[in-house]
Amino acid sequence: MAGVELDPIIHQPVRLRIMAALTALPPDAQMEFVALRELLGVTDGNLGAHLRKLEEAGYVSIEKTFIARKPHTFIAATARGRAAFERHVKALREILGLGIAK
Repeated sequence: MAGVELDPIIHQPVRLRIMAALTALPPDAQMEFVALRELLGVTDGNLGAHLRKLEEAGYVSIEKTFIARKPHTFIAATARGRAAFERHVKALREILGLGIAK
């Protein structure tokens, strides 16, 4: 299994699910924090902590804005994050003996 390298940032289960959800979107799309939280079934604090880790790694971008005077947070996978997720999935496939086919 030489060459198989899991990304320690993405490998954590909640962060893996965050990246899977965000990379399933078109490259220019964002997901609202509340929608992502509900999709994953995690708390605000838990999601926020994982998003901070992903943002520090440059894997996600976070945009805070106001809509009708209410704060909204939008998250998107960056090009760097998409590439890291793709490498991580490739490594998982190799570990599972699934090769690199999609």
